[in-house]
Amino acid sequence: MPVPRPLRERCREFLGIDGEIRYVFLASSLGGGASFVFVVTDDRIAVVSTGPLNRATPKSVWGSYPRGTRIGPVEISAGASFEFAGARFELDDEYVSVVNAADAEVFSRDSFPHDPLPDL
Repeated sequence: MPVPRPLRERCREFLGIDGEIRYVFLASSLGGGASFVFVVTDDRIAVVSTGPLNRATPKSVWGSYPRGTRIGPVEISAGASFEFAGARFELDDEYVSVVNAADAEVFSRDSFPHDPLPDL
């Protein structure tokens, strides 16, 4: 299930983002606890804490990283998880493709399909 539009907009306002948000996905601390929203723009990756009980309201910025920072790889052995900025996060399987696409956009641009109508 995609991140709901109201949460995307709350993150946009909270972070003061004027440009395009490329990717958004939800994650939590490995083993439970705090919840986070990863917001990926053209120039940065913002990790926003939402607290343990309410995933719908941004509370604080956990960290902000250059867009050239790799998010994955996602390990899927005992549930989807990844390490980012020295912390372990888990996420729902539906967001694995979002993490992979965000990383591929920066690190594997040749793996994206070519635009059949580049002049439009």
